[in-house]
Amino acid sequence: MQIENKKVVTFHYTLSNAQGEQIESSRDREPMVYMHGAGNIIRGLEKAMAGKAVGEQFEVTVQPAEAYGERDENGVQRISAKHFRNTDRLKVGQPVVLKTNQGEVQVTIVKVGRFNVDVDRNHPLAGQTLTFDVEVTDIREATPEEVAHGHAHGPGGAHP
Repeated sequence: MQIENKKVVTFHYTLSNAQGEQIESSRDREPMVYMHGAGNIIRGLEKAMAGKAVGEQFEVTVQPAEAYGERDENGVQRISAKHFRNTDRLKVGQPVVLKTNQGEVQVTIVKVGRFNVDVDRNHPLAGQTLTFDVEVTDIREATPEEVAHGHAHGPGGAHP
């Protein structure tokens, strides 16, 4: 069986940046599970997965446009500290979720001041060229429920 749309794929990966530094790896935990063709992983990695079979190992380098996008310098904003609980507990580099008029948005703390907090709305990996070292460990047909929900269910996958 090969990876194609509406297949649930299980794989291990090691993610590195352009300097070759390891950012994260699934090899010391449960593998990643996703439904192919549903946009559940970054576009460049999903394209590279197409047509692969169980047991295949490969490396793919993904440019920012097909990963987490280019960095938007307008994504760094200063927000009044009154919009945060416990500003004394905030740390530079800490991810937090803000409630906005457009819904919840994850940001990263850049600077904490007495009256203001600077946050970055960019994904932490935005603007970076990423390399994935991948091993496909399982492929199966998606269930009708998974197809309807647009993601994998069960161990290692997203739950409804």
